Amino acid sequence: MGKKVALDGNAAAAHAIRQINPDVIAAFPITPSTQIPMTVSSFIADGLMDTELVTVESEHSAMSACVGAAAAGGRVMTATAAQGLALMWEILYIASSMRLPMVTVIAARALNAPLNIHGDHSDVMGARDAGWIQLFCEDAQEVYDSIIQAIKISENKDVLTPVMVVMDGFNTTHSVEVWEMEEDERVKEFIGEYEPKYPLLDVSRKITYGAWAPPSEYFEHKVNQLTGIIRARPVVKKVGEEFGKVFGRSYDCFELYKLDDAEYAIVMMGSAAGTAKDVVDVLREDGVKAGLLKIRMFRPFPAEEIKEALGNVKVVATLDRVIPAGAYGSPLFNEVRSALYDAPKRPMVIDYIYGLGGRDIQPKHFKEVYENLQRIAKTGKIEKMLDFINIRGKWGK
Repeated sequence: MGKKVALDGNAAAAHAIRQINPDVIAAFPITPSTQIPMTVSSFIADGLMDTELVTVESEHSAMSACVGAAAAGGRVMTATAAQGLALMWEILYIASSMRLPMVTVIAARALNAPLNIHGDHSDVMGARDAGWIQLFCEDAQEVYDSIIQAIKISENKDVLTPVMVVMDGFNTTHSVEVWEMEEDERVKEFIGEYEPKYPLLDVSRKITYGAWAPPSEYFEHKVNQLTGIIRARPVVKKVGEEFGKVFGRSYDCFELYKLDDAEYAIVMMGSAAGTAKDVVDVLREDGVKAGLLKIRMFRPFPAEEIKEALGNVKVVATLDRVIPAGAYGSPLFNEVRSALYDAPKRPMVIDYIYGLGGRDIQPKHFKEVYENLQRIAKTGKIEKMLDFINIRGKWGK
């Protein structure tokens, strides 16, 4: 229904922002997200947007400016990556605790040291418990579509919670793909006008942001914050369905790929899911009942739906692009395993780490994972609960 264009993920994000035309964008450049505010600034200079672009001295200041603008009642967006997201850490919690709607586009990237500018999920997984909704994207089309949906999700009166739209650094940000860009007016009509619920500049009402909360008040405030993000689960699904009715591309909190009768399944997020689907197709032709569950909404985690989707699978492998850092398994592994804990027919679950610092993952690697799942199903024994994909030498020796 839209116009087909050949642009990379950063351009997809920039055009979505242009069509949304937020009141304020505060941003600081950092690879591989720099192209997003850079392109947006050119749109503003060309008169295609009337957004106020605030150029700041750091990502900490960028998120601080976003908090101030959102509290004042503005529609607010920004973009960052890696160390930039880490520098925002303190203010991420403030934005979510104040229940401020805003959208941040994350070009997911490895954290130093050693210095690495390539994609993995170290930055966004570090921020997974900062109280933000997290939507992970597979390709440029999903980036574009998810940013438009994220505005409606974040500003929903039952949610009022900031949203991170995540794409893989370089794999998606800098890869040119063919995708559909919708007409400006149709996008504007879909997102609607923003009507802030508690604008700080409304002097007719007594409103406080950032107040002191002693022990007698703090606990209830945090539970109220949790309520907002939990309410996002049905809203994400509803907005995804509404988007499909208007633009022909529907979305849910996750995507099930050939899972109806699958005996072996991979659960993962991000750009590599496209390669995994191709491998599933090949294995299906060979008679292997392989399937894939692609997580789109990691926060709030759709545990009940995941449990139902994997109910008939024999063995599950979770693939995560972040090192566990001493935990018993990666973040995705722990979430999936917890969701399956009280499932009537609980599958065995193993944990794989892949793609750190931009390390390549190829079809042959996915095939090896599925072969291991078949061995586990046959023997009933897991030799390694945690393993690494495409790594040199032997680890743990």
